[in-house]
Amino acid sequence: MNDSVLILTIFAAIGLGTPLVFATVGEILTERSGVLNLGVQGMMLVGAVAGFWATFKTGNVFLGVIAAIVAGAAISLIHGFSSVTLRVSQIVSGLALTIFGTGLSEFIGRAGTPALVGSPSRATFSPILEGGIADWPIVGPLIFGHDVLVYLSWLVVAGASYYLFHTKLGLSLRAVGEDPASADAAGVNVTRYRYAHVVLGGALSGLGGAYFSLVLVPSWQDDLIGGAGWIAIALVIVASWRPWRALFAAYLFGAAGRVNFTLQTLEISAPSNLLAMIPFVLAIVAMLVLTSGKRARLLGAPAALGVPYAREQR
Repeated sequence: MNDSVLILTIFAAIGLGTPLVFATVGEILTERSGVLNLGVQGMMLVGAVAGFWATFKTGNVFLGVIAAIVAGAAISLIHGFSSVTLRVSQIVSGLALTIFGTGLSEFIGRAGTPALVGSPSRATFSPILEGGIADWPIVGPLIFGHDVLVYLSWLVVAGASYYLFHTKLGLSLRAVGEDPASADAAGVNVTRYRYAHVVLGGALSGLGGAYFSLVLVPSWQDDLIGGAGWIAIALVIVASWRPWRALFAAYLFGAAGRVNFTLQTLEISAPSNLLAMIPFVLAIVAMLVLTSGKRARLLGAPAALGVPYAREQR
């Protein structure tokens, strides 16, 4: 039963969707503060190479995770400074961050002796429970057959959902994203909230990138994550800026990433290149929606998303 196509597909979807969960929830928190960050791709790449480098040097995968989180948070400060303090175009700043992060990850991957490119990771995450309870029919592999970062992603989703909708800080965050002037008048520090959640989003994106280099593909190569950062931005819209919906949307994209293998197993032929395009076509459509204020509002986007706030112009 555990070897059925459906169970194997769902199991693979959870693994492939986990980095998207981290990055999407991070971007949700960032956008809830009113800051649009299109630099998710760059932050994930920097997190991926930082996590791989730290693990390669120390042999400790947990230090790799910490390095990825710190690296993602650090590079997100560039976007925070330009978009919150300098109040430049958030779209331009985010795209510049993606370009910078891509170039930086490639440089780090090829610098040093030996270079990281082509090297396998010295450590990786394995399933916590192998055999026994993990072999139970259906629920075994789906619930108990994963590594620690998968369970951490579930905790992140639960924590982010509770924070946004059941705490005073979450209410203040949503107020900042909807009407920063009113939130400021009520005593909420708009700049502090925006900076904090830009950094938090960067940290989670870095962690998502590390999942690629430490679990899914435990080696380093240029552009390791493909277009995962852009897909994460699309998933924010698909999830209507809600963490729990992001979890299932990420797993849906994870299943799409395995669709070639699934169809081959079912002896159904389809052009593989065409199937590989589907997630990116959806990402493009979502980006078009995101840059159209009226359509985005209908989907639940924060009213002040992408709009710089200047207290002196209140």
